[in-house]
Amino acid sequence: MNKPLLPPHPAEALVLARIPQALRARLANIQLMVFDVDGVLTDGSLWYGEQGEIFKRFNSLDGHGLKMLAVSGIKVALVTGREGPIVDRRAAELGLGDVMQNVRDKGAALNSLAERHHLSLEQIGFMGDDLIDLPALQRAGFAASVPEAPAYVAQAAHWVSTQGGGRGAARECCDLILAAQQRLSPFFQPGHLGSGAVQ
Repeated sequence: MNKPLLPPHPAEALVLARIPQALRARLANIQLMVFDVDGVLTDGSLWYGEQGEIFKRFNSLDGHGLKMLAVSGIKVALVTGREGPIVDRRAAELGLGDVMQNVRDKGAALNSLAERHHLSLEQIGFMGDDLIDLPALQRAGFAASVPEAPAYVAQAAHWVSTQGGGRGAARECCDLILAAQQRLSPFFQPGHLGSGAVQ
């Protein structure tokens, strides 16, 4: 059960200042937010050693945003076309149970998540940045992208972040959802998912 809503914090108005009412209505419905990894939670760089991929650079602001969603009762999932232990490790650090790797059809993955969580597609958001993400972007109730995405991908989104992939884009998205649902205010209270949380 979600906690009672606190009075709006000025930050909510700031976050929503340039967001049209139609988009706010979409955001208010979201109960599950799905994120691509490469290019959204990272800057898209792939670091290789002799044994294959060994590094991905994640952003702590993004990680905190994903935890903020989860604490607020909004489910979070990661869906990526690549596969490797680094994503599982990051998801475990953030307490995320829904991780789908090596996914070639992200539209079908979105349908699968909808069935698993007994949600409609209108209740699911998706944030992606490339061609492989288009089927999910086109089905999601709220579709988000990043400024580095090709124009033909970004135009499928309802909203594009001002921050880059792996540099705060996911956090910007999380804040937007929370503000639209009047659930950002609690995080300004002492001890509410404070600085000791893994980001």
